Amino acid sequence: MTSKLPDVSSTVHDLRSRVAEWRRAGEAVALVPTMGALHEGHLSLVRLGRSRARRTVTSIFVNPAQFAPTEDFDKYPRTFEDDLAKLATVGCDLVWAPNAKEMYPEGFATRVVPAGSAEGLETDFRPHFFGGVATVCTKLFMQSGADFACFGEKDFQQLCVIQQVVRDLNLPLEILPGATVREADGLAMSSRNRYLAPEQRARAVVIYDVIQRVAAAARAGPHEAALAEGTKALAAAGFGPIDYLTVRDAETLKSWSRVNGRPGRVLAAAWLGKTRLIDNVEV
Repeated sequence: MTSKLPDVSSTVHDLRSRVAEWRRAGEAVALVPTMGALHEGHLSLVRLGRSRARRTVTSIFVNPAQFAPTEDFDKYPRTFEDDLAKLATVGCDLVWAPNAKEMYPEGFATRVVPAGSAEGLETDFRPHFFGGVATVCTKLFMQSGADFACFGEKDFQQLCVIQQVVRDLNLPLEILPGATVREADGLAMSSRNRYLAPEQRARAVVIYDVIQRVAAAARAGPHEAALAEGTKALAAAGFGPIDYLTVRDAETLKSWSRVNGRPGRVLAAAWLGKTRLIDNVEV
């Protein structure tokens, strides 16, 4: 039996009209923000949303505000029809698919500029990134009026930033974190994995092996040696440059020490050829 494709809205007016119908019926709404090129990680977030709300909206919008001129905006995979088919299998009710003009109309001039957990790590290499993410996500929250929004832990700093934005601006929704979904060999699922050549794909799992070893060392005692060994292991596997490999506080993303009793997170970002991979695990 073929699953019904989700409906598609492409204007704010239509999106809000559909959500208003659900509201009148007393139905809660969960939002899953994506840039498309969907995989099982995204679908797991739709399932998470459905576990908490009667209705789910998945946004598909490749956000130009979070790409620098030198990054892969034009090449970012766009697979809309395939995305709709995948969303049908998990019961998504509506796809919110605005174009850039609908999202950023002429004269658009207001932006959200996060600090705190947005400082360092990704920002050291992509200083524009979290401003673009925070702005578009705030717009998505307000456009959809969702009760919940689902974000994967795979992009852990992004999750922390979005949680901070919602908290700081008193936005009326709850952020639901979803566990990282991995391939059979442990590589975190990512839309950019399709950029990897076959031999690169075989080596890509080293980043997961390394962060697991660092996490094990951090649980047991000093982890500085494990970080140094992990950096060497990534380089030996052909990664480079290695943007960061670090252990941070899992809530503030500041420096972490086992003795303070707070949760920690191992985070890594490194290039394999022309593909930048990021991953993290809890300590």
